Amino acid sequence: MAQHFMYLPQTSPSINFAEVLYSALFLIQGKRRRSSKNGSDQEKRSSSSEPVDSKPKSYSKSEIAAHNKRDDCWVIIKDKVYDITSYVEEHPGGDAILDHAGDDSTDGFFGPQHATRVFDMIDDFYIGELRK
Repeated sequence: MAQHFMYLPQTSPSINFAEVLYSALFLIQGKRRRSSKNGSDQEKRSSSSEPVDSKPKSYSKSEIAAHNKRDDCWVIIKDKVYDITSYVEEHPGGDAILDHAGDDSTDGFFGPQHATRVFDMIDDFYIGELRK
């Protein structure tokens, strides 16, 4: 049985190991979250004849601020609210993700340390909008 290995040169400037690792972990976590969301949505539809409310939930800053711990972590990114609790332990940047737990994390999220792929992946953690 032949074994095949994918070789990634260490000197390539286009490959950043931290970005690849971060993106892979984010994608895995997003798939887990998406599959659990899909299951619960299907259960809601099949058990209820009422239409599912498609309007996003809104949260005040004080409601979001209460979710500021490692085991209960919400952040605001561009006036959208994300529950990233399930990702905190897997974040390659360590506890940096907790610097703005329960608060606005827009600047940190759009910092140079993140690959552009994470901008699409964050949607898997979306739970609502910031109430103005």
